[in-house]
Amino acid sequence: MDEMAQLNLLRAEVPEPDLPGLRAEEERLMAAIAEPTGSGPARRTSRRRVFVRVGVAGGLAAAAVAAAVAVSLDSGPRPALPAPPPSAVAPVAVVRTLDHAAEAALRRPEPHPRPGQFLVVRSRSLEEVDSDSARYLSDTRRTVWLPVAGDATGGVIEEQVLAPKAYPGWPIPPEARTEQGAHGPDRLADFDGRAEYLRNDYAYLSRLPTDTAGMRRHLYVGAKRGAEGDRDAWQRVGGMLTEAYLPAAQRAALFRAAATIPGAEAVASAQDAAGRAGVAVAMTDPEAGTRQEYIFDRHTHLYLGARTVIVDPAKARGTKGGVTESTAQLSVRVSDTAPRIKKN
Repeated sequence: MDEMAQLNLLRAEVPEPDLPGLRAEEERLMAAIAEPTGSGPARRTSRRRVFVRVGVAGGLAAAAVAAAVAVSLDSGPRPALPAPPPSAVAPVAVVRTLDHAAEAALRRPEPHPRPGQFLVVRSRSLEEVDSDSARYLSDTRRTVWLPVAGDATGGVIEEQVLAPKAYPGWPIPPEARTEQGAHGPDRLADFDGRAEYLRNDYAYLSRLPTDTAGMRRHLYVGAKRGAEGDRDAWQRVGGMLTEAYLPAAQRAALFRAAATIPGAEAVASAQDAAGRAGVAVAMTDPEAGTRQEYIFDRHTHLYLGARTVIVDPAKARGTKGGVTESTAQLSVRVSDTAPRIKKN
C-alpha cells in the first residue's frame, strides 16, 4: 500500500476537516510529488457501428506469457502538467477494495509484449443499441488483436453476435436478431483521432506513472473542473482497462488513484457480462441517471469487468436497477501475428 492509499485509510475513519485548509494542504502535497504523464480511453469500432468508447471498463482475468523480454518504451522527459483538484476522503470500503485490487495486480504474472506484436484480448460485452423507435442490448463475444504500439486502425476484431437482450423496460425489437452469428476478421477501427493523453496502446500505457499521485494527475489531463471533471476521470479509469492491457505497476497505481476521485462509492454485489459475481466501486452520473461500476472478484480481488446501472428511470429511460451496458474481459495473451482482414 502506498502513501496516498494509506492517507485515505486513515482519513476515512475521522470527521472531515475544514475544507479550505484540506485543499491547501493537498495542493501542496500534489505539487511536491507530482509527475508528468498522459493517457485515456480506448476508441473501438464494431462491424455494425462506429463509436468512441469513453468510460466503459473491462477486466483482465488471465495473462498467458508469450514473450520473455520486456522492452523499455520510455520516450524521455515530458513537460509538467497542472495539478488536478484535491483528492477526496473516500469511504473505507472503496479504499480497501481498490488497494486489494492493486496488490492483486502486482502479484499476478503478466505478458511482456514487444513492438510489432499483438495483445490478443477475449471479452464479452452487452452494448446498448438505440434507434428511433427501439432499444435493446447487443450481446457479443469478441476477440481483438491490439498492436503493442500504434493506433487502433492496426487492430483486428472477430465477433460472435449472440441473441439480443432487452434494454431494461423495453421489448426486444424484431430487427435485433438480424445480425446474430460470426463476423470478421475485420478492421478494429476505420480512424483513430484520439488526443495523445487518450491513447491506450501498451507502448503508451507502459510509460505512465507508477505512483498514485502521478497517475491521478494523468486521469485529470484535459478534464473539466468540478463534478463533471471527476466523472471524466472516473470514465478514463475504464478507458485504460477495456480491450487494453495496462502493465501491473501502472494498473496498481490506477486502482489507488481511482480511490482518490471524489464521488466514488462501494457496491456490495455486482455481476459482469460473463455472469461472474463480485464487489464493485462506482460513481453515479446524475445527468445520465446511471451508475458506472468497476467489478472485482470478491476473493482474489482481480478486476473482472464493468457495468452501467440505472438509478434514475426518468433520465435513463429504463427500469431502475436495470443494466444498460456491461463488459467482461476474459483473457489476454501475446501473438506475433493477427488474422488477415477479409476483403469486402
